[in-house]
Order: sequence, then C-alpha cells, then structure tokens
Amino acid sequence: MKLTFLGAAGEVTGSSFLLEADGMRLLVDCGMFQGGREADGKNRARFAFDPATLDCVLLTHAHIDHSGLLPRLVAQGFTGPVYTTSATCDLLEVMLTDSAHIQERELEWKRKAKARGGDKPPLYTMAQVQRTLRQLKPVEYGAEVHPHSRARCVFRDAGHIIGAAIIELWVTEGKHTRKLVFSGDIGQPSRPLVRDPAAIIEADVLVVESTYGNRLHKSLEDTLAELEHAVTHTLVRKKGNIIVPAFAVGRTQEILYLLVDLYRQGRLPKMDIYVDSPMATKVTQLTAKHWGLLDKEAAALLQSLKSGRGQPRIHFVEDVLESTSLQRIKSGAVIVSASGMCNAGRIKHHLRHNLGRRDCSILIVGFQAAGTLGRRIVDGARNVRIFGIPIPVKADVYTIGGLSAHADQAALLDWLKHFKKPPQRPFVVHGEQDTAEIFAATIHRKLGWSGVDTPARHSAVIL
Repeated sequence: MKLTFLGAAGEVTGSSFLLEADGMRLLVDCGMFQGGREADGKNRARFAFDPATLDCVLLTHAHIDHSGLLPRLVAQGFTGPVYTTSATCDLLEVMLTDSAHIQERELEWKRKAKARGGDKPPLYTMAQVQRTLRQLKPVEYGAEVHPHSRARCVFRDAGHIIGAAIIELWVTEGKHTRKLVFSGDIGQPSRPLVRDPAAIIEADVLVVESTYGNRLHKSLEDTLAELEHAVTHTLVRKKGNIIVPAFAVGRTQEILYLLVDLYRQGRLPKMDIYVDSPMATKVTQLTAKHWGLLDKEAAALLQSLKSGRGQPRIHFVEDVLESTSLQRIKSGAVIVSASGMCNAGRIKHHLRHNLGRRDCSILIVGFQAAGTLGRRIVDGARNVRIFGIPIPVKADVYTIGGLSAHADQAALLDWLKHFKKPPQRPFVVHGEQDTAEIFAATIHRKLGWSGVDTPARHSAVIL
C-alpha cells in the first residue's frame, strides 16, 4: 500500500493524497493551491498520475483548497465517481461554478489591462465544472460506502463547515485490512452553527491537519468582546465602514449569526450589513436548507436573515451595479465579501476603497495563507497593490483568530486523545512547515506517540 502526499504537505492549501493498493487508485481531496507566486504553476502542472487511471475520489469538504482542482482532474481524463456528503454536493455546485467564473473574469481583466498571465487559459471552464458535478455521489454521515471492491469508508462530521467530513477508510490487501483516517479540516468545538467534530477511536494510519497546530485561539467570550469593540469603535467613534473578508462557506454565515446575536443582546449599534457575494447568499440558503446539521437556534436565525427584515438590516447584494454602489457608502456599513484571503472577487474592490481610510477597519476572521493579499495585510504591510494600484494601509486591522473554523492546538490534541492507542503511522499535514513540525513534536511530547511524520509534497510512503 502506497500513500503519496500531493498537496497540503508543508503548506496549508492544495490538499490531495493518492492511495494505491493492489491495483486500486483512490484520491482523497483534489484541492487548489492558493497564495504565493508558485500557486498558479502548481495548479497548472500535470497531475503526478494519470487521472484516467483513478478509480474514485473521496472528498472531505467543499472549500476550494480541498475541491478546487476537481474540474481539472475531470478535464484530464478522470471519469469515476466523487464520493462526498450531500451538503458538500450542494455546495460544490455553487463553489466550483463561482471558481470558474472568477477565473474567467480575472483572465478578461488581465487581457484588457495587458497584465502578466493574460495569455493563459483558465484552469477549467464552466462546461468542465458541469461534467464534474455529474460525477458527484452524495453520501450521508455514518453510512458505509463501498467505493471499490477493496475499500469501504464512512464519512463522519468534522465540525468545520456544513458537510465537512472526517473519512474513515478500510482497505484490504490480500488477507489483511488496514484502517486509514483522513481528518480533513477539524473544527473548533463549541462554536456557532456546526456541531462538534466526531470522535474517532482507532486507526492504523492517520493523516491529520495542523493549520493552527502551533497556537491557541482566544476563548469565544474574549472573541465576542473583541468583535464588539471593533464594530462599536469603528461605527460609533470613528464613523467609518467595516470590511470583512470572509469565506462564502461557513465564515460568512457565522459572522452574520454573531453580529445579529450581539445586536439582539444590545452590545452592538444599529448598522447595515451587506453580504456582497452572490455565492455567500446561495450558501446561506443552502446552510438553512441543511438545518438538520445545525443547532436549531442557528437554523431559525439563518431563515430569518433571508427575509432582510428587522434589525440589524441585512442586505444580500446580487448584481455588480449594486456592489459598485457600495463604494459610495462612507460610514455605518459592515461589508462582508469574498474571497476570504482577499485574493479574488469583490472584496478587492472594497479594500481598494476603504483600506486607505483611517476611519475604517478591516476584520480578518479566517486563515490567511502565505503569499495572499490578506496575509500581507495581517503581517503589517504599510502599502499593498490592488489591481496594480498602490494602496496605503491606514485602516485599523483586527485579526480575530478566535472565529477560525479550524481547531487550535488544544482542540486538535483533545480530538487525538480519543484514539485508544497511537496509530502505527501518524502523518501531520495541512500546516505551514514550521507549524506542522511544532504540532508533530507536541503530539510526541504530550500524547507519547512515536514516529509522527511531517511529509514533504510529492513524498510517498509504503504502508
């Protein structure tokens, strides 16, 4: 049995793992690389295997760094099924379509501006996305699936975003069956909207994420106090706008939930909240549709948000003209827009018009990968370039890490403590190299596990 780490090894994006066993070829995740100058080259490179030889794909969840290269895989010859949860299937229809649309728009802008990269075709087309969607096979949490005659798997709730899964996979070689567990992205427990991650008690081979494996999040109480201060200080004292780069899936819905809940507690002033992301609007509707995966209170609140009535006022912005008109608002607005790492989409326009204003604030509420515009802002850049235009960073920047959809070091360790005995082969992935190494050492020191590996990209191990 051979496991090859094709992405999210020594880095956070590009999640993809190839498992080969006795003639079976199975891929777990097929994510897009994001951030840094090398990302485009990695996304455009030929796959390290022939896609036509794959039997199937198992997909942990819909975030683009886990799913974003599926249409490219299909375009290059993969015709098999993609097994994932029902909620993820719904989300992929929105997210992959949006991904293709963003690529087409970016390419059009580059060609008009005669910018670098204008001669390259998009990674994939809308037609290829439609072909990919036809290959999706929805499964339910807890149901046993047989993706191959030599394999069976069960998807468990990862508590990360709606539909996100931990995959338990049993593979038979000859007379021996071994169990592999792929954590996907593990959520922080006791957070709004989604349920806590499911406990896994055994594995022969474990592939676990480490996005925040080197740090602890603030408590939810402290996080809400920080959010309250940022909003009140900006809207009441500075009388400016708040710009929130937020992932359309999960983070946008959580931010809306918290803003409305804090307002209803009397902790926030009246405000107009603009969700400037057609994808986020659709995802909010899908999130409410899958109410059975949410807290009942959260599901009821999301349903009420869709009406656009009451306080605070929620505006779901659809067309480009309405989005452009937001640029004329100088105060009192909370604008939540994608992409979450500020690399594409409408958020770049809002940053262009608000980042240089001292009366405004930027709320960073999610992980910012190395090389992204969001990471440069978080790291304290005094000037950034947006659409080729230099923009001074004068707005206050709040990094509210406690809202992360990823478990912190303590929560990851607590999840690992459910294993009755250490896996024979534990691998730490989906973390920047130094973070993964710190987390691997922490696992060894605090849990007593031996042989915790931090594989490099394209490295392979025989299991």
